[in-house]
Amino acid sequence: MSHPAIDPTELQRAANRLRFEVTRMIADARSCHVGSCLSVMDILVALYGGVIRRDDPSGRDRIILSKGHAAAALYAVLAEYGYFPQEKLRDYLKDGSPFIAHTNTFGIPGVEFSTGSLGHGLSVANGLALAGRMRRLPYRVFTILSEGDCQEGSTWEAAMFAAHHRLSSMVCIVDHNKIQNYGRVDEVLGLAPLDAKWRAAGWATRTVDGHDMGALVEALAAAPFELGRPSALIAHTIKGKGVSFMEDQLKWHYQTPTADEVETARVELMS
Repeated sequence: MSHPAIDPTELQRAANRLRFEVTRMIADARSCHVGSCLSVMDILVALYGGVIRRDDPSGRDRIILSKGHAAAALYAVLAEYGYFPQEKLRDYLKDGSPFIAHTNTFGIPGVEFSTGSLGHGLSVANGLALAGRMRRLPYRVFTILSEGDCQEGSTWEAAMFAAHHRLSSMVCIVDHNKIQNYGRVDEVLGLAPLDAKWRAAGWATRTVDGHDMGALVEALAAAPFELGRPSALIAHTIKGKGVSFMEDQLKWHYQTPTADEVETARVELMS
């Protein structure tokens, strides 16, 4: 299923501009998780800028960022697409601000659920999907997972539940950047073969280059991949994508960019 009205090149420009915005936000706040934010940015922009239904109050699609440590990326995308004024991003991690380091639904329009403790997002999505079925509403529920989510038993219990109840409105996207907080995923707790695990759990499964905007939009717009089955999209991504010195580097899970590094990121992302 294609969307000819959607220009992947424009979406890619937006994603790179927001990568810089997030890098600056995190540096100003002396915070971290910039690498995680940059890897997931194309997925978020593809969803909000190209795929989801946003205007129908009851039929709008739902998005849960289960990897809530990438909250800065979600906030920047929500501001980009009009959920609140972009000036609000300046409040990120300020005293008394709702814009905290993990996604917060209280006081921030567009955030569906407060996340950050990994392994919970898919279970909440099950509840939203069941509610939609019971109310005969047409929305889909997109849940973005990290590899850490996929190492949690609660995620696989939720995956089996969705398949058992044939929740075809469920779409799970794994931001598969191969690095987690203390090392490479295959060294900490390997997940391979990840796509086969989702298929074995009963999900219709596809893989995609998570930085190919056209391919992302096409794959996400095609969900559900099979009627009567939930859909899993394994998006192969790069930690720190778009900033040369951050790409595929473990330290950018927690390291804070300096002013000089923010300027280098600006040059690379905005050129």
